[in-house]
Order: sequence, then structure tokens, then C-alpha cells
Amino acid sequence: MDSKVFYRKWRPQTLADVVGQEQVTRTLLNALDSSRVSHAYLFCGPRGTGKTSTGRILAKAVNCLDNGKGEPCNECDICQAITGGRALDVIEIDAASNRGIDEIRELRERVNYAPSQAKYKVYIIDEVHMLTKEASNALLKTLEEPPPSVIFVLATTETHKILPTIMSRCQRFDFRRVSQDDIISKLNRICSAEGINIEPEALRLVARSAAGSLRDAENLLEQISTYYGSDISLIQVQAILGITGDKRARELAGHIIKNDISSGMKTISAVSHDGLDLKQFNRELVDCLRGLLLIKNGCQKDLDFTAEEIAELKDLSTTSSLDQILRALKLFGQLELGSDNYATLPLELALVDCTLASSGKIPPPTELAEPVTPPAKTTSQVITSRKKKTEVKESKMEPVEAPPPPVETGVASSAEPVSRLEQLEANWKQVIEQAPENTKRTPAIAILRSAGVKPMAGKDGTVILVFKYPYLKDKIEEPENMKVTSEIINSFVGHTCRVRCVYESEKDHLVQEAQRIGAQIIEVEEK
Repeated sequence: MDSKVFYRKWRPQTLADVVGQEQVTRTLLNALDSSRVSHAYLFCGPRGTGKTSTGRILAKAVNCLDNGKGEPCNECDICQAITGGRALDVIEIDAASNRGIDEIRELRERVNYAPSQAKYKVYIIDEVHMLTKEASNALLKTLEEPPPSVIFVLATTETHKILPTIMSRCQRFDFRRVSQDDIISKLNRICSAEGINIEPEALRLVARSAAGSLRDAENLLEQISTYYGSDISLIQVQAILGITGDKRARELAGHIIKNDISSGMKTISAVSHDGLDLKQFNRELVDCLRGLLLIKNGCQKDLDFTAEEIAELKDLSTTSSLDQILRALKLFGQLELGSDNYATLPLELALVDCTLASSGKIPPPTELAEPVTPPAKTTSQVITSRKKKTEVKESKMEPVEAPPPPVETGVASSAEPVSRLEQLEANWKQVIEQAPENTKRTPAIAILRSAGVKPMAGKDGTVILVFKYPYLKDKIEEPENMKVTSEIINSFVGHTCRVRCVYESEKDHLVQEAQRIGAQIIEVEEK
């Protein structure tokens, strides 16, 4: 019985076997054929795309006893030794665990020794970006003047961390993410050889979940076959990946497009109640919204959905606008979902914000302007405003500072606290963004950042938070959230003040209260 895991058992043994990297393998074959092999190569690209495997194949190709100018034969003693990991002249180094100056100094000393069996000594240094600066500089000296019988293959997933001087000494090859079709083709060959029967849609889901990493796809296939056996269905793959099958993700996308907050909240609550992975659910939702975006722009051929799913998204796209889809993609695509008791809150707030923006209550996120503190109104401006506004059907209120009473010597004026409250009103977005560091990752911040919350100055220095939705008001009034809210407001105002939360339906009562303490009507909306 062969106990090797799939990704090792099915590792490519020739350049032709390397999946999805034709631009690399063709260049290397031409170099081998013309005996123009470089002394140093830099293989860059995402994990699981074949970088180290290509390095081993190159080591076999240059040392093959039967060829040496093309593909390795994989039958001679040297090829079999390299394949089995027994070749003394092919040295693999993991730079993540051997990253210091001492290890590279030892490498420099060993480099000068001639190969023991092969024609070339090949050093494959994986994750080379992990080397320390001192170690990288030491390696640079060797790359500048290498012995003629030594070839270096440096592999990295983070090219930007490589010293430019090292990059300039190497031939660079960029490995791409493997396409989904290429992954499916390779997995089909593995399934045929291993006796695994898997539904086509299930195999496609495995390939899509790997996100361009063939090694991840092979590992996932092995995990699923170990758990379920040789007969694998789509439902089984969805279960092991924690995927809902896109049904409720498409359902929520429909509620977003229809601006149906109530139904959207119920869907999110049901998903959370069933214990589904909210991060995965949000990824599926974003995938659906992306599908809507592509369909809206006539790019249906790029979609990776079933015929039924595409038909459903097409129907939904007819009732949506491009701006609406784009806004939803931005809001839900940037969510940070945690694992605490408020895990659903980011989803719920994004739903509310998206609906408010779509209904025209607030500008979309891309058009939000930074609030500007308005200049203080003079007494003459207030008198002029009183003369102009004679008929009021529905009014917007702004507290206005009354002329300060005579202040006795030695008693501080209260003008500064009132001014800070006015600034709190006008610069609410900035106040939240500049909140104390210890409050920035709390549920309260997410609620206060929502477009459904507005502050206003009340009586005796009270700050009144007006909520468009009762759900947000109830959340913020929970003790822990209220404590954080008070801390944010008190930090900005500069003194302790009372915070009161009200629902927007109480707005008329607030108008009366504001008038009682000296506020004046400055603008009228005609119905």
C-alpha cells in the first residue's frame, strides 16, 4: 500500500507534467536544449503552483545520465535518486527555519566542494524571502561568483521581500495561479487512477475552493475521499467545506436588491442560528453579488454557477441597478466577521447601510464627504432667520447659542462645552473614526458608524443619539455597548455627559424640546 499523500504521490516528474505554467516550462526546455542553463533561478508565485516541483525536475534534467538536454528520463540512477530524495547533490533548504547568517555561511563553504555523483550541485531554497538581511547579503556574494558546477533555485511567495540585488542575479519566472479547468483536469486523472467516483459539480466545487492552488485541491480531494470513501456527491463536498449551497446567499442578495431589511435580517438570523460559518456565508454572498455584476455587464461566460443559479441571478439583475450592485459589493466585500456574540452584526449593519443608500436617504459610500464644522451663527443671522421663516410644516432643528448671561468674576464660562457638543453633531463621522484605540474593535463602534445613527445636543449638556431603526437602538443600549459609547463621546467632549438614545419616531418630541431650550428653525422642507 502506498502511504504517500496525493500531492506527493502525484507530484509532476517532468516539465510536461507541470500544470498551468507553460510560459515557465517552455523556456526551461529551450534552455536545456541549447545548453544555456542559468546559474540561478528565482521562482515566484502563490503557494501550490509548482515552484519547488519544477526546481526538482530541473535538477533531474541537468543531471540526467541518459539525456541532459531536455526532459529527464526518470529511469537512470541519478533521476531516481533525486525523485526519492536520496541525491546528495540536490540540497533543499527551508529558509523559514534556516534563515540566519550561520546557515548561509555553512552553505557558502559547502558550495565550493565539487558534486559527489552528479554533474551539477543544485540548491533549492524555499521561502527565500524569510532569510534575514545579513543572510541575504551573504547569499548575494555566492550568487555573484558561483562555482561553475552549482545551480541555485530560489522559490518565494513574496517577491517584494527579496533584495533587488539578489533578483538582479537570477532569471526570474513568475508562476501563475492554476486555472480552474486545469485543476479539474488534473483531479479527474487522479480520481480515475485512485478509483474515486465524484460528481462533476462536486469536483468543480473542490477546484473552485482551492483558489488556484493545485496542491490545496489535491489535499482537499484526499480529505474528502478519506471521509466519504470512493463515491462522493456534491452535498457531501458542500458539507465538508461548510458551504450552504448558495441558496440562502442568493436569497439574501435578493433582499439586498429589493431593499427588504426585515426579510434580510431574518435570513441572517436563520443562517447564524443553524451554526453556519458566517465568513464562508459572506464569501458566497459576495460571489453572488459579483455574479450579478458580471451579468449586468454582459460577462455571463465568466460565471462559474449552475444553469439554475444563473437563471435566478439573471431574473434578479433585471430589478437592480449597477450602482446598487456595486455599493453592495463594496459594503459586504470589506466586512470583518469575528466569532463573538455579535458575529452577525457586521452583516446586519451592511444590510441597513446598503438599503439606506439605495433609498436615497444617504449618499453611497464612495460619495460620502468629510463633515465640515459650520461657522458659529451670529445673533444678527439668527434674527434674520426668524424673519424669513414664517410657515413651518416639517422642520429641521439646530440648537443655537443664546447670548451668554453675565459671568461673575472667577466663575468659568460654559461656552466651551456647548461648542464641543455642536462639533460632535457636525463631525460625527470623524469622532467615530478617531475614537480611543481600546474601543475600535467593539460592536458599539460598528453600530455608531452606521448611517442609521445621528447625534444631537440636548438639554443640560445631554447628548441624544437618534436611531433610524429600533434594532440599532436596542443594541447600543446594552450595558457594554452603552459604556463604550459614553467613553467615545466623553473623550471627544472633554467631560462626562449623559447619553440618551431615542428612536426616530420620537423626532417631533425632540423638536419641541430643542425649541424649549433655545433652538431656532433654520430650514424648512416642503412636503
